[in-house]
Order: sequence, then C-alpha cells, then structure tokens
Amino acid sequence: MQIQVVKSKIHRVKVTGADLNYIGSITIDETLMEAANLIEGEKVSIVNVNNGERFETYAIKGAKNSGEITLNGPAARKVHAGDIIIIMSYAIMDFEKAKSFKPWLVFPNEKDNSLT
Repeated sequence: MQIQVVKSKIHRVKVTGADLNYIGSITIDETLMEAANLIEGEKVSIVNVNNGERFETYAIKGAKNSGEITLNGPAARKVHAGDIIIIMSYAIMDFEKAKSFKPWLVFPNEKDNSLT
C-alpha cells in the first residue's frame, strides 16, 4: 500500500508580493527552496494563515537570499503582501517507509524570511 505524506514544509513565511499579471505559480527564495528540498516546478499546497485560503500551485526559484515569496497569476488574489503562509509539498511512498520518513521542515524568520 502507498500513502501520501508531507515531504517538505516552509512554516509561517511572509508574503512579499502578489503579481496578478504573471502566468502562475509561487516564487520562493532559492535558499528556502533548498532548505525545504523543493524543486522548481514542484506542486505545492499553500495555506494563508491570515484569511484561511487554501490552494495549490507550483514553485519557481526566486533570487537566493532575497526573502522573496511572491504569489503569481490568479493565486495573487488569495494573498496580500505581509500575509503569513505555510507552503507544503507531499510525496507518495510505501506505507512502511512512510513510518520512518522525516520531512524537510523549515521555520524561517517571519520578519525577513531568512533562516537565521
């Protein structure tokens, strides 16, 4: 049997921008993506702590150490700059392997989205 489990999570990161006129996705600081073991194009779930919105999109790399978290395209309507969000991705794996799997959990500084 296979199940879906949390693979990666960036917990409580601040939205820095919303660009309605972009084709879609979420731009994430490359440093945060690396720490969370996310790759460009990976499907992610977003939870907006401020308004309860939940939605899915895909990740694209932002400039390294920029702190950038920008929602693009239609997703830009679900956030405002300054909102706190949680970004998650999932993996499908064997049930027994899932019992011992440890996800990549990242807890950035909410003020500037840094890892310090």
